[in-house]
Amino acid sequence: MNFSRQALLGIGMILGGSVMLYAMVQQVGSNDEEQPTVAMIENETTEQESQQPLTTDVETEKRILAQKQEERAARVAAQQERAQQFLTEQEAAEAQALEKARAESQQYVSNTMTSDDNIDSAEAAQSVIDTPTVQRRTDSQTEPAESTNDENDQAANRQAEIREQEAAEKLAASRKAAEEKRQAEAKKRAEAQAAAEAEAEAEAEAEAEAASNEPPTSPTDYEVKRGDGLIKLARQYNVPVAALAQANDMSPSSSLQVGQNLTIPSRRQVERLEREAAAAEKAREEQRQKEEALARKSAETKRDAQQKLSAARQEVKATDAKGSFGVQVALANNQSKADELAEKFQSAGYQVKTSATSRGVRVIVGPERGKVAALALKDQINSDPSVDTTSAWVLYWR
Repeated sequence: MNFSRQALLGIGMILGGSVMLYAMVQQVGSNDEEQPTVAMIENETTEQESQQPLTTDVETEKRILAQKQEERAARVAAQQERAQQFLTEQEAAEAQALEKARAESQQYVSNTMTSDDNIDSAEAAQSVIDTPTVQRRTDSQTEPAESTNDENDQAANRQAEIREQEAAEKLAASRKAAEEKRQAEAKKRAEAQAAAEAEAEAEAEAEAEAASNEPPTSPTDYEVKRGDGLIKLARQYNVPVAALAQANDMSPSSSLQVGQNLTIPSRRQVERLEREAAAAEKAREEQRQKEEALARKSAETKRDAQQKLSAARQEVKATDAKGSFGVQVALANNQSKADELAEKFQSAGYQVKTSATSRGVRVIVGPERGKVAALALKDQINSDPSVDTTSAWVLYWR
């Protein structure tokens, strides 16, 4: 009903504006036709009263005529401007009414999609929409104005019928969309319910299977049969492969022999073995991290010692220090042992020499010119994990 009232209001505003516009145009035409007659009557009266020759008032008549023509043109322009303004306002009002009718129609359609009850009520409302009627004005208008009103009435009726048809089509489309949406939601709910039931059934089966395949409460002896393996037995008794192999002192990848006796660990044994395995893994990880940290530290220390040695050599070269010094890294009991140690230092990149003394055979790295460079070389050797020595010391070479 809201849509019908808005449609009637818009059609009435359109018809009223059209009638007013036509009346104004007729008035403008009648004013234009009557004005010259009035001017001529006034001119004749003036001529009769004055009884003056025409030759003396020609300029005056021309001026008066020009002035009246200007006034008539100004009145016509003003009337045309008012008519154009009224037409603009009429179009704006019509557009506003049409926009409001569309908004209410869309609101009406959206309300019909909320539920089935709203759809039924919308159908009932649609069935009682009356065809808007236009009442013709009864005034003293001419026949052309009446025919124009008839045409406007017919156009308004056609527009109303078109709008009603569009509203009916929108209502049918919305009802169809709502039905499709309801069916899709119902299908989706059914699928979700079926999936939930299947998941619950699978969980129940998994729980039942897990309960039936729990590890034994006490260690069990088992004789290996043809086709058995650690993985198969682990699945059969619900025991981790690593725990089964550890309980039988074998590797998880070991193969079994027919007739071989195995021990199937109990639940407590499996838990203990898993704790031990986790602790061993944690210890190995900590050891690996310590070794990596030590390796990084040794590499950094070696790099710092190498930089210090390079700086010391540059300093010795710049100061032109005198004297050669060596770094004794070991004192071997015999030459064979000394050669073995010398080979280890040479493989690490050092220049090594041996020297026999009364106390044994010295293993010396160097020489370096200047004591500063020799001390830096000693620090590098003591921090080098590849030679594994901390007893190097500097001695005068020559």
